[in-house]
Amino acid sequence: MFTTLKNAFKIKEIRSKLLFTFAMLVVIRIGSQLPAPGISSDFFASWFASQAEGAFGFFDAITGGSFINMSVLALNISPYITSSIIMQLLTIAIPKLEEMQRDGEEGRKKIASITRYVTVLLALIQSIAMAIGFGRQGLLTGYATMSAGMKVLSIVTAVAALTAGSAFLMWVGERITEKGVGNGISIVLVINIISRLPEDIANLFEQFVIVKWETAPATAILAAFIIFVVIVGMVVLVIFLNGGVRKIPVQYANKVQGRKMVGGQTSNIPLRVNTSGVIPVIFAQSILQLPIIISSFAGYSGTGVWGEILKYLNSNYWCNPSQIKYTAGLLVYVVLIVFFAYFYTSITFNPLMIADNMKRQGGFIPGIRPGKPTSDYLNKVLNYIVFVGAVGLTIIAVLPYVFSGVFGASVSFGGTSLIIIVSVVLETVKQIESQMLVRNYKGFLEK
Repeated sequence: MFTTLKNAFKIKEIRSKLLFTFAMLVVIRIGSQLPAPGISSDFFASWFASQAEGAFGFFDAITGGSFINMSVLALNISPYITSSIIMQLLTIAIPKLEEMQRDGEEGRKKIASITRYVTVLLALIQSIAMAIGFGRQGLLTGYATMSAGMKVLSIVTAVAALTAGSAFLMWVGERITEKGVGNGISIVLVINIISRLPEDIANLFEQFVIVKWETAPATAILAAFIIFVVIVGMVVLVIFLNGGVRKIPVQYANKVQGRKMVGGQTSNIPLRVNTSGVIPVIFAQSILQLPIIISSFAGYSGTGVWGEILKYLNSNYWCNPSQIKYTAGLLVYVVLIVFFAYFYTSITFNPLMIADNMKRQGGFIPGIRPGKPTSDYLNKVLNYIVFVGAVGLTIIAVLPYVFSGVFGASVSFGGTSLIIIVSVVLETVKQIESQMLVRNYKGFLEK
């Protein structure tokens, strides 16, 4: 990876793209610290500290701290991510959108345009809910003493600032995709997560290493070694999970075209082990956290039967030896991850369509008849692969909760963050390598 970046900086065109991407990331980090007009960041920081960290910790991590600071980029790209997922699901459910996707570049541009409008709409809804819901509690500066007209103006100002911040980040992500190294939105998400890593790692070392260094140096060294091994081990597991591919061999039959015999080629269908990426973990987290977030916004204190249910859903109570019964919520989390791994794969990968396309082109899997038998075979293989990927995702997602519950190692990043970071970094490096390769081909053809 470092060799790729070193060689990329030697090429003027790619160096300009890298510098442009870096400049955009600097702008994002500056914007994450700029306070939104009329909003009391101190109030929100104290409110956030009183809430269940499991419900908002990951959201704060993917916003790079801008959420807890209530900056102009507080909503960050979360509305865009939600919009993209919604559009991806609707593309399968609505025939008109499915036709657009099949129309090539023009169709994709139309879907991208709709995604932008949905993003702005979601950002507008979220900002209105926050401004009105928290305005009376102290989020909006001087709200209690304002006249009715000034209250409306204060809410409109806050909503406009938060919505514009989210739309601006979407625009920055698209510019990085167009003029930078590509993967714009993903790179914005990764830089937000990475910005929190130094603080989290420093907290871990302070909690388990520095505090014990004076009284028990051997224990401190062992703790540092374990932290290093766990982090590196999880990164390696994520790399293997993202890179794992099952290649299904495909043979194309010989056929006569004019006076020539064509075909007879051998190809393969690459089935990724982690076919659904990080989506199952995000879906599972969202479902479990939704009741907690709604209860927090409603000001519910969490007492009674409903309070007990919320504790089962709250990751802060999982794997705690003194409250082991709440770990049942972790089992629900695991089941949801496996379910969404199969569900998301089933709606994004169509074995029947692949089998039909292979049949039209004269292709077949050796030992398997074309048509439905091929579709059934692909389904069978895919089910095994998805299960392996779901198990890997579960290990990566659950391990931080185990360490947090047993040892009290509380950090804002977890398995989900590592999956996002590693997959985006690897994909970005591949894009840089492909751009370098294309440039070399162009230079060769010009010569």
